Amino acid sequence: MKKSVFAIMALAISTASVQAQTMRPVMDLATAETIRDGCLDHARKNGEEIAVAIFDHAGRLVTYAKMDGASTAAAEVAKWKGKSAATYEFASSETANWNGPAAPDMATFGGGLPLFTSDGVGVGGVGVSGAVTEFDIACGNAGAVLADLSTDRPE
Repeated sequence: MKKSVFAIMALAISTASVQAQTMRPVMDLATAETIRDGCLDHARKNGEEIAVAIFDHAGRLVTYAKMDGASTAAAEVAKWKGKSAATYEFASSETANWNGPAAPDMATFGGGLPLFTSDGVGVGGVGVSGAVTEFDIACGNAGAVLADLSTDRPE
């Protein structure tokens, strides 16, 4: 009898915790590859050599590419920008104005863009480096559009 009561209580508790969980949209590999490839295509069409890195909302690298002519430094900066945008959910051009250089992984150059679903949920970030800042930003936006994601923070 005691075992039955315990089993029923355990089932009730576990069912309640399952019901309280909601699914969060995530940055899957296919979406990250779409962003990466869109950015690389945009760079090729415009004669630029860049590096691009896509992160999930927790700041974990999902995919990355460096064009042959992009510098090793650009590759590392793209990762820095992308991780910053993913974890802070602000464009790196904005965090550059926060005067917070001691904050962990906070990028201080434009080219890192947060990625949001149509419902305004942050799913990650894209970082681009290797060209002028305006082009890095345009390149990240080009990839995001192909994945039906927004780089604009929801109101």
